[in-house]
Amino acid sequence: MDFITSIILGIVEGLTEFIPVSSTGHMILTTKLLGYDDQTPVMKTFEVVIQLGAILAIALVYWRRILDLLGWTRVEPLSKRSPKKKRLDLLHVFLGIAPALVVAFFARDFIKSLFHVQTVLYALVAGGIFMIFSEWYNKHKAQITAHELDDLSYKQALMIGLYQIISVFWPGFSRSGSTIAGGMLSGVSYRASADFSFLIAIPIMCAASGYELLDSYRYLSSDVLGVFAVGFIVSFVVAYFVVLVFMRLIQRIRLTHFAIYRFVLAALFWLFIMH
Repeated sequence: MDFITSIILGIVEGLTEFIPVSSTGHMILTTKLLGYDDQTPVMKTFEVVIQLGAILAIALVYWRRILDLLGWTRVEPLSKRSPKKKRLDLLHVFLGIAPALVVAFFARDFIKSLFHVQTVLYALVAGGIFMIFSEWYNKHKAQITAHELDDLSYKQALMIGLYQIISVFWPGFSRSGSTIAGGMLSGVSYRASADFSFLIAIPIMCAASGYELLDSYRYLSSDVLGVFAVGFIVSFVVAYFVVLVFMRLIQRIRLTHFAIYRFVLAALFWLFIMH
């Protein structure tokens, strides 16, 4: 791998990790376009490293909320919509990540066998349909009880965690897509669903990346450290600004817009790569 490839993959990871388009799917498709085998040990290790860069970015965006969850400070101030002075706590986070972690731990080898282009293309379409439906349901049928992050109930946190399992079993479905859409189906507002999705990404991605790194750390040799470092930095910088822009423009960028992008991407790859 060279520095140009490292930069390209770092950009792709940073752009796609936290928006509902599937970073895993994009990495599989991009490595195929670049002529690499994404299942080689070095490439898998590189993907873990640049994912850690994206995790660091989201942790920096949500550092105040993280400190609040740990009891080291308090966020400002509670919404007037929270008369009981509820707050998001660590149990919410645990319920949001536990189902996916349990499934990933026991079905790790089976899940890895699903990582190929055709599976990703189907997942891009299926995930897009799921997102369009959730947005319609949230607008027309759901009773919104959690307008902001601190309004989230334990039941809603668990439901989001259960929806997240879809993305664990189906590469290309999108972790953020399944959790944001799942939150909207559970009576959580679009913004609060996105906030919770980004927040629970930190522990679940740290667990997943850390576990994978234990298997592949031996490939972090001096020969590749420079290339890996560049990818890590690029992923961190891009992911940081992507999350800031997404949360600022969240009311203008609907899930349907991401769904349409997914359909177009799947169609292009099907036409020009698979045939």
